[in-house]
Amino acid sequence: MNWKKWFKAAGIRAIRTFAEAALAYIGTGAIVLGDVNWLAVLSAGGFGFVFRESHTCRGVLTLGFDDIVREVEGAVLFTEEQAERIIDFIEAHVGVETLLVHCYGGQSRSRAVGAFAVKMLGGNNARYFETGRPNEHVYETLERVWQRRRSAG
Repeated sequence: MNWKKWFKAAGIRAIRTFAEAALAYIGTGAIVLGDVNWLAVLSAGGFGFVFRESHTCRGVLTLGFDDIVREVEGAVLFTEEQAERIIDFIEAHVGVETLLVHCYGGQSRSRAVGAFAVKMLGGNNARYFETGRPNEHVYETLERVWQRRRSAG
């Protein structure tokens, strides 16, 4: 893999998606930069679009962490506090028909959260491990926090 080319392309995508998110939030209502909700613009991350609650989307949880399995300087490791928030979110949305889990790469972090959610809700999550490789740190942290909660009763 040509890492230099990949990082350049990733940087361009990040700038474009930031600009798209900024335009979506700024719209035509902001006259001066002080009128812009910059926290909302920055929270759009690399998705290129922003999830919002609506009649078709009953809840949104946005977390930021990198696809790593141990501490790496300059990167954000998934935490137990984030695991708590995910578990709370799943519990609050047990009755929904679809639970959408999305991450920038869409391979490891979202697969780990999806596999955990299926297991937590009583389903068989084997396919998540057969067809890919969930981020082991994310999955194990979710499992550990959930087991601790269940034990505390």
